[in-house]
Amino acid sequence: MQIHSAQFEISAPDLDSCPESDLPEFAFIGRSNVGKSSLINTLTNKHNLAMVSAKPGKTRLINFFRINQKWDLVDLPGYGYAKASGQTRNKFNVMVSDYLVKRDNLSCVFVLIDCRHEAQKLDLEFTAWLIEYQIPFVLVFTKTDKVKPTIVQKHIDYFKKAMSEFCDGLPRIYTCSAKTGTGRKEILQFIDQAVVNFSRY
Repeated sequence: MQIHSAQFEISAPDLDSCPESDLPEFAFIGRSNVGKSSLINTLTNKHNLAMVSAKPGKTRLINFFRINQKWDLVDLPGYGYAKASGQTRNKFNVMVSDYLVKRDNLSCVFVLIDCRHEAQKLDLEFTAWLIEYQIPFVLVFTKTDKVKPTIVQKHIDYFKKAMSEFCDGLPRIYTCSAKTGTGRKEILQFIDQAVVNFSRY
């Protein structure tokens, strides 16, 4: 897939404020500081499309980006930002869960995992929640340029083993680096095929 256009559409504070659309949507989510904004910018070839910050938890709204006038990339607030108040975290949780469960044109969720660490409880709990609600998702292990390939594979294997305790079939897995562009082609190919399949229905 070639990205010909990528434009910010709207920021929504809740599901009711999300734009009406019959285009397929692909949502990106992960723990704060997982490299989500950097990956979005890499995928779209626009280095300032999504906000990149050294401070985690900057995404506070559901952000929509129209890609090639054919599909929407949706940037969801990161989960697990410890410095956010309990009330703020609850607000985020309601906003995100409402979108993920009730958004009819959501095609797939990209769950971003920091490959530098072993499986985190919060990531596993979130994937288990997606499975419980039958929400389609894939895993994307980010920041592969930060550690040796053997460490990346070790942490992927550990995550797969942990998931196998509550998941019969494992999701598709990608590895990526916003710095080197690794994984960009594969992720866009997956989205391209998903857009084709979505248009058939």
